Amino acid sequence: MAQDKRVIIIGAGISGLAAAEKLGKAGIPVIVLEARNRIGGRIFTRRDAGIDAPIELGAEFIHGLPAETWDRLRKSEIEEVDGESWCVTGDRLSPCSFFSQVTSILDAMDDSEPDESFLAFLERKFPNPSHDPQLEQAKQHAIGYVSGFNAADPGQVGVHWLVAEMRAEEKIQGDRAFRSKNGYTDLLDVFREQISHHNVAILTNTVVQSIAWKPGSVEVKSYAENGSSTFAAPAVLVTLPLSLLKVSQETGAVRFNPSLPPEKLEALNKLEMGKVMRVVLRFRNRFWDEMAPAGNGKKTLTDMSFLFSDDELFPTWWTTMPAKQPQITGWAPFRSGERLSGRDEATVVRQALKTLSSLLGVSMKNLESWMSGAYFHDWQADPFSRGAYSYGKVGADGAQQMLAAPVANTLFFAGEATDTSGSNGTVHGAIASGYRAAEQIVKAWQR
Repeated sequence: MAQDKRVIIIGAGISGLAAAEKLGKAGIPVIVLEARNRIGGRIFTRRDAGIDAPIELGAEFIHGLPAETWDRLRKSEIEEVDGESWCVTGDRLSPCSFFSQVTSILDAMDDSEPDESFLAFLERKFPNPSHDPQLEQAKQHAIGYVSGFNAADPGQVGVHWLVAEMRAEEKIQGDRAFRSKNGYTDLLDVFREQISHHNVAILTNTVVQSIAWKPGSVEVKSYAENGSSTFAAPAVLVTLPLSLLKVSQETGAVRFNPSLPPEKLEALNKLEMGKVMRVVLRFRNRFWDEMAPAGNGKKTLTDMSFLFSDDELFPTWWTTMPAKQPQITGWAPFRSGERLSGRDEATVVRQALKTLSSLLGVSMKNLESWMSGAYFHDWQADPFSRGAYSYGKVGADGAQQMLAAPVANTLFFAGEATDTSGSNGTVHGAIASGYRAAEQIVKAWQR
């Protein structure tokens, strides 16, 4: 294989790193251009002095038992998420009991029928003309689950896409969740170490502006603190988040010259970027350990893992269970994330504290005095992500496959939005897409 056949990879997120590793092992020189000052993309783990737990500002959970992740973390210490789920209904805090209802609703989805949005599916399949309050509550919980788990608009996300996601989860026991001891830093460290053995260069703080291409040749223009640069190669692998492929002028967007084929643009229009805001609150102690909600006997919140409510801004919370760290994360998906995006850190943290105060019945004054730290990252306002992770809209059948398809064996694509197995929005889906794209390049060059 000719040594001048190097590959340029746009983005050092986990899909770009996975592709770089596989290409490097195949003997293909790689240069990775990353706009941020770090690798990992939407994996963003923070470690602070004096805190013996990772602060995850991006991806956190290992969903199920996917080989793409577990094979890399064989030497890491991994714990399964455990504990109790509590729900706030009105002013009552009690153990959750809605999961079986939501499962029944989701199981009624059928991708052999014409595609429709999740909201349209609910109204068609569960019309509730008698206004049964239990059915209405179950529907609201189902909406909360779909929008919360997928960071998706329930009025846009397609039933066919949701069914594909559920099938993919079933194959890997996706109802189980895990964490690595040091967070997703453990996974990044494995890829970093593997890549170091191959001819792979990673340039951070390098923002790609344009890709000029013709079959068998690309020129990538970028800028960094030391000025502009142009990189040439026979092929480029684009691992940008979906949102950056859908915009044209904003920071982080990349101009293609000539533009992408119409079928690729059509695929982009069938996919959407979910929105979410998360806030991690750190306290001096686990104050909820001693809390015994009224009506639950002597049962306390010491084993609380998740806390669900219908709060407009932070409806979902989780602790670090089974690790008993004095830390809790607030999750603001879809409309909640939209409303919070762009606000300053103090405002977002205060709103999170206000919600937690209301849900647990603890005064703001006490929460503020007990808090030792607060952390968040606005992924919507981040110019190099512009959202959380992707989902398929109504009629998105085949869109991931089209987005993943190479163009003239010159433009290649990876990233969680291009995963074709139903694992969009996941770390293992992103890794799988990087491996797939690398294999496409190797096969194209072996012909």
